[in-house]
Amino acid sequence: MSDTTLEHKPGYRTYLLVYAALVILTVVTVTSASMDIGRIAIVIVLAIAGTKSVLVLLYFMHLRYERRLLVKLLVPIVVVTLAIFIGLTYTDILFR
Repeated sequence: MSDTTLEHKPGYRTYLLVYAALVILTVVTVTSASMDIGRIAIVIVLAIAGTKSVLVLLYFMHLRYERRLLVKLLVPIVVVTLAIFIGLTYTDILFR
């Protein structure tokens, strides 16, 4: 019995490109933090952080090459768990 599933494994070039993107986004984050652009700065920094986290999740944690069903099941569980933690944190702050 042979397993006929094809697994796509990224090469070194992919990892280097993702790493370069992460370094560039880090430089952009540091640069934008030193600029005085008002309240929009937090939106820019959070968007960059979100982009970096998606790159790490997809390529370094290999979620891009994972079965779609597994990802579709795990993402809602993680989001609900995060919402519970944030909600419990805010209720603790409210009642202090």
